[in-house]
Amino acid sequence: MKSALSESGKATAWAACLPLDMPAATLVGRVWMPSTSKGITGGPCVAAFRESGVFDLSMYWPTMSDLLEEDDPAACASKASGSKIGSLESVIHASLAGNNSQPRCVAPFDLQVIKAAGVTFAASMIERVIEEQSRGDPALATHTRGRVLSILGGTLSGVVPGSAKAAEIKLLLVQEGLWSQYLEVGIGPDAELFTKAPVLSSVGLGADIGIHPMSEWNNPEPELVLAIDSRGRIKGASLGNDVNLRDFEGRSALLLGKAKDNNASCAIGPFLRLFDDSYNLDDVRRSVITLEVDGSDGFSLKGESSMAQISRDPASLVQQTIGAHHQYPDGVALFLGTMFPPVQDRGAPGCGFTHHPDDCVRIHTPGLGTLVNTVQYSDQVTPWTFGVRALFQHISGRASAQARARSVLQ
Repeated sequence: MKSALSESGKATAWAACLPLDMPAATLVGRVWMPSTSKGITGGPCVAAFRESGVFDLSMYWPTMSDLLEEDDPAACASKASGSKIGSLESVIHASLAGNNSQPRCVAPFDLQVIKAAGVTFAASMIERVIEEQSRGDPALATHTRGRVLSILGGTLSGVVPGSAKAAEIKLLLVQEGLWSQYLEVGIGPDAELFTKAPVLSSVGLGADIGIHPMSEWNNPEPELVLAIDSRGRIKGASLGNDVNLRDFEGRSALLLGKAKDNNASCAIGPFLRLFDDSYNLDDVRRSVITLEVDGSDGFSLKGESSMAQISRDPASLVQQTIGAHHQYPDGVALFLGTMFPPVQDRGAPGCGFTHHPDDCVRIHTPGLGTLVNTVQYSDQVTPWTFGVRALFQHISGRASAQARARSVLQ
């Protein structure tokens, strides 16, 4: 794992990863604990992140899924004591530095299915049409973009998916030979919802994120991620990077799995902010997410995505994801989509943006802090080896070690 502190030449201060209103925030997450001399092998624990430090909550909730099943997880996490793991500074700094010998942040979700909603913003919807029309060739994207935008003329702004106006636009695009499956899910009645990554495969703060070595056109997708329990209740939010291969998906939408699901292609963190009096779904709806990419080649990219411009309300996306039609007994982490497809040229004119290895990616919103990751090829990042069996073995091992310690004290 490379250090997110040093790769781009611009250090990320640990405090910048925290929400702006840190004293008011109820933050939880997962911390990877190194192996101990007491026989506990390395693995994750549920933790509370407070100004006074980072505290192990695993004696109350062995998984994040367990905590989120509480009626009021924010109140529960605030009241729980737990042993102190370390200071905020030490844990965040170890995460950014890629220090595996110290407690460090990992993705805040564990047993939840990682789902994503696609084409939820007009800007990203148009870019998906461009990918499809240019067959995944970035050199053709500029010409295609000009043609699509000239025909649409901004008519997608404010269009309610599934409305009569949306049906009129569909008819116009069919007549122009530009109707697309992406416009269908963008302005049609049904949202695009797909499984982004397997359970436990997401990476967290400071980790490498992976792009497929055969991809020549790819980008970050800065998004908000909702934490949803088994009954469909929204319990909190986090930041996420839905790393995407534009060339693979552009060649065929049937390559969505290959475009979206690769080693380390899903980053979430640094924390999960639980909903309480200081932060709720309305704050999510008002969020502005900023993206910064700094390359070792001197390239710099900045942009932002306003949740106020989303075409489908987050609550509506949750209702389409989980309900009588589909249950998730361990909960769901749901990416809400992005309106920021980077198009700034990085190299040959007209070829747009694509990642280079060692890019430092920062995704930020004041209420949730900053998620920092470094780009590498997916076959060169740390292999994913800690799955569901390993998690339960770790939980069982911790419980056994704690029982042995209690028996010695008695």
